[in-house]
Amino acid sequence: MNVLGLIPARGGSKGIPGKNTKLLGGKPLLQYTAVAALASSRLTDVVLTTDDESIAHLGRLYGVQVPFIRPAALANDTAPTLPVIVHALQALAQLGRHYDAVCLLQPTTPFRPAGFIDIAIQTFASTSADSLVSVRPVPDEYNPHWTFEVTPENLLRVATGDKTIISRRQDLPKTYHRDGSIYLSLTDTILNKNSIYGDSIAYLENTNEAYINIDTPHDWQRAENLLQQFQQ
Repeated sequence: MNVLGLIPARGGSKGIPGKNTKLLGGKPLLQYTAVAALASSRLTDVVLTTDDESIAHLGRLYGVQVPFIRPAALANDTAPTLPVIVHALQALAQLGRHYDAVCLLQPTTPFRPAGFIDIAIQTFASTSADSLVSVRPVPDEYNPHWTFEVTPENLLRVATGDKTIISRRQDLPKTYHRDGSIYLSLTDTILNKNSIYGDSIAYLENTNEAYINIDTPHDWQRAENLLQQFQQ
């Protein structure tokens, strides 16, 4: 399976200005994902998609390929991820490069366990799923069978639609949330189903203690604390 490792890193960021080049533990945030991707033996190519020349320069320093610059229209705060991936695939196809699947690696989840990318690709290749995402368990108190939504009458109902509430923690089904570390999708799913996920989603649980998905300054401080705790 030919797999494109795609790292999205735009220049603009309102929550944390200059996030992708900002130093985390003395290293630019982008470096953590670039190093993890380049260490993979199952990624055919590792490509950076960015609209920012300074980020592109940094990526090249790490050995990541930057064969194109992302259009500004695909680099604003409201630009969804799917068109960014489609643009990358189309730009690479013009260079005669085609892939069976895309592995999206977001810099905002910098701490991936060693070998995690290869395990994800191996797991995905052994399934017939359209996609694979890395996940972490949902704590019991946030299990969808124990969470509620508000009705038009301003009353509560179980978010799953269940008529009765599961009373025992032991009876709760296992649930997961996407952790943002890895999104693997078949190219056919992206281009022909216009979806990152498709109709069937495989998963790989991420049990790494040093986990963070950076979105706010508070998340950044937690990432710094994790670095000190686990010495990444």
